[in-house]
Amino acid sequence: MRKNLFALLIVFTAIPIAFAQVPQEVYKKSLKEVLPEIEKRHDIKIQFSESLVKEVYVLYPSWRYRIDTEETLTNILFPLDMTFTKTGEKQYQISKYAYHVRPVDEGKKHLEQLISLYKDLPAWESRKAELRKCFLEQMGLAPLPKKTPLNPIFTPKRKMDGYTVENVAIETIPGVFLCGSLYRPAKGKGPFPALLCTHGHSANSDPNKYGRYGPDHQYRCAMLARMGAVVFSYEMFAWGESRLQVSSEVHRTGLALTMQTLNSIRVVDFLISLPYIDPKRIGITGESGGGTQTFLLTALDDRIAVSVPVVMVSSYFFGGCPCESGLPIHSCPDPGTNNAEIAAMASPRPMLVISDGGDWTQHVPEIEYPYLQKVYELYGKKENVENVHLANEGHDYGISKRLAMYGFITDHLGLNIDAVKDKTGKIDESKVTIENHEALLVFGKEGKLPANAVMGADAIMSVLKSLQ
Repeated sequence: MRKNLFALLIVFTAIPIAFAQVPQEVYKKSLKEVLPEIEKRHDIKIQFSESLVKEVYVLYPSWRYRIDTEETLTNILFPLDMTFTKTGEKQYQISKYAYHVRPVDEGKKHLEQLISLYKDLPAWESRKAELRKCFLEQMGLAPLPKKTPLNPIFTPKRKMDGYTVENVAIETIPGVFLCGSLYRPAKGKGPFPALLCTHGHSANSDPNKYGRYGPDHQYRCAMLARMGAVVFSYEMFAWGESRLQVSSEVHRTGLALTMQTLNSIRVVDFLISLPYIDPKRIGITGESGGGTQTFLLTALDDRIAVSVPVVMVSSYFFGGCPCESGLPIHSCPDPGTNNAEIAAMASPRPMLVISDGGDWTQHVPEIEYPYLQKVYELYGKKENVENVHLANEGHDYGISKRLAMYGFITDHLGLNIDAVKDKTGKIDESKVTIENHEALLVFGKEGKLPANAVMGADAIMSVLKSLQ
């Protein structure tokens, strides 16, 4: 008997440790092992970065396999907060899940769903009112903060060829300063049309080449001034001189979306306070993240008469920065919205949508633009929305995009485009002076702020709440 017990003990102790593991451990495999299995099983090729799959594990992978390729990929990747894109015949690219982007077809279907909601003008006007209310609520701007004195700070004026530049800071809420540069025509007393000039993001670390300091941005501001407009070029929140008050990390928070929107509203207040501005001729233009600010301000503020959002109007891309999509404005209201519908809220005011073939605006001619035309048609103003699509270009506000904007703004704000043409009749940007970023600072290299400056995100939020 003792011998039998001893033999059984030997047998059980010799059983592989796997028999003592829970199923989660038995079926656990690294994603790096699983992907080649999927490739072999479905005869496909999967592209991925090593950093994406490093130390990532899949539970029950073999149980997740399906006959359909994309169902298998969905079962494996979605629990890992990853997604896939078909890049060719039997080829897929996997990436981290991004809340701010959807499949192209989903964007198209969403627009079809939205347009079915407003079969007539009263239904669309009701939808616009509902969207505005929800946007302001989601951004913490309902009610809008009490408007306080802007107390503009002007630096000495610099005279250029056909225009002048002076740097300006305005106090959008007490102790919070928005910095920018005011470009004005060198001659004339007005009243002049005015434009808000917003900027997008840039990975360039050279301060002379990003944001409102970059050449492309300065070209369009100066050219518009030479054509007869007053232009205010200003910064995103927690960007440029705004970083004197908050850290750059705050730019990637919902507070940035709130403050950028409020700042834009206050810029309109500032411009129409100037005695030489025609308040009925206010326009706005910007690219990328500045494009988001362009169509969002236009949607919320009826004082904007003309808008030109550049490389940003998309039904399936919502903006990769929390300063654009970090608050749930796109959930407003059921069945949600997207950037194309927000842009459509400009209707029936003139709007030029500039798109290109190298980013998320590549489908504008066949998806977003026809939708926008249908919305404008509700007013009988289909001609008021235009699209310039540059299929061979990428994500920027380059010369060809600027040329398209110059013509549209001239037509709708009454500028003098002949003032910027050379002897052959071509638009000539060569007379614009590109300044280095230090020349465009309000508070100088030392960054000396006024004594009442509020410091830090928490303090700014406290001031904001005190005004409501």
